[in-house]
Amino acid sequence: MTSVKGTWLGRATAVAVVVALILAFASPREVNLGQSSRLFFLHVPSIAIAYIAFTITLIGSGMYLATRDMKWDHIALATAEVGAVFTGLTIIIGMIWAKPTWGVFWTWSARLTLTAIMFFVYLGYLALRRAIPDPEVRARRAAVLGMLSIVQIPIVHFSVTWWRDIHQPGTIARPGEIQMDTPLLVAFYAAFIAFALLSWQLVMQRRELAQLEFEYETSDPDVSMVAGDAVSAPQLTGDR
Repeated sequence: MTSVKGTWLGRATAVAVVVALILAFASPREVNLGQSSRLFFLHVPSIAIAYIAFTITLIGSGMYLATRDMKWDHIALATAEVGAVFTGLTIIIGMIWAKPTWGVFWTWSARLTLTAIMFFVYLGYLALRRAIPDPEVRARRAAVLGMLSIVQIPIVHFSVTWWRDIHQPGTIARPGEIQMDTPLLVAFYAAFIAFALLSWQLVMQRRELAQLEFEYETSDPDVSMVAGDAVSAPQLTGDR
């Protein structure tokens, strides 16, 4: 059964995605990069959403350790999983952009290497959760890792200023100035809103799934009976 909130969010996401696509293709090409510059509208919002998702993972992990309420563990799981997806998307799009721009798909620069490490750390977080059968032990250990992993975000984000890097400096979040013309900036914000709504919907659905998985894991085995347990072979009764 689809909730009213879920229906509203799905429609809003669809509209936002369509508007973002129209603005991305209607916006003028960047002077130096040409058509490949349009990948910017996927690349930057995706890593921004990953940062936000991992920050919520930190909050959910901390709240679980403070309250032992499993709903916070479900939120941490959902946001970590969605954040890992968007980090992987960031890496793939960045490689597609790098080939015509730098001549190679990958270079071991600080930004790229640290982003890849962050991606694998959160994949490790998800693997840890699958390796521990007990829900409470799993939630507790995952919460600790979820809180420690957040230290990667400022390192990844400021790596282009802390170390000499082939990767270009930040375009949106530069102190005191924005390095984009207005049409490109409008298209970027439209793409960011679309990605934010999409990630919100994914997090909600994954959190609901995590709740169902938890209820199944903690249910009474005598009550949660599969169909095969309820059906027996026919038996003859009475005298032959």
